[in-house]
Amino acid sequence: MTERKTFQTHLRQAAIGILERVPEQLKREVYVLAFNVWRIDADNRHPYVDIGYNTESQYEKGIRRDSDPWEVRWNYAFWILEGFDKLGNVSEDPVGGPLYEEEARGLGIWYDGEFDLGRMLEDKELRAKSGLLELHFHDAVIDLARYLHASGAIERVFGRRLPVVVFDMDCPGWEEEATKAANPADLIEDFLA
Repeated sequence: MTERKTFQTHLRQAAIGILERVPEQLKREVYVLAFNVWRIDADNRHPYVDIGYNTESQYEKGIRRDSDPWEVRWNYAFWILEGFDKLGNVSEDPVGGPLYEEEARGLGIWYDGEFDLGRMLEDKELRAKSGLLELHFHDAVIDLARYLHASGAIERVFGRRLPVVVFDMDCPGWEEEATKAANPADLIEDFLA
């Protein structure tokens, strides 16, 4: 009997496929993976992570424009930010969306209805559920990075271990905490310097 697919198993399997599809010539150049958390129209019911990377060539381009090597190497504003596959509750991930919603409903943190910021601000229960949805997705993304390290998938695909920087534009300051949680400490020493 096959095990029922969960949102977590979907993320893990799909992410490995995404990493395997990175063009061979770029795999040698990649020095960091980027797990960029976004949501459609600020609605925490529709989060997604795009699984990207940055390359030494992109770093070299950036360093010609900015004199701070650490900033260019580790600040995602200088990285490749577009063209990556999305996983989560978005149309680009037709398997992940239903699994995510089913899981959130099972946890009792899903809510129905159109997203309405005014309604969200007035309704404490909706705000709480939205916050829990955000935390749940953040945990799923951190778990994904940990799994890719522990399973050896990153090393197998790229021929070496790589740090995973996790960020969410809507959660300033979370990037360092998330990146620490997602990686073995020795991989992110330069990032934390």
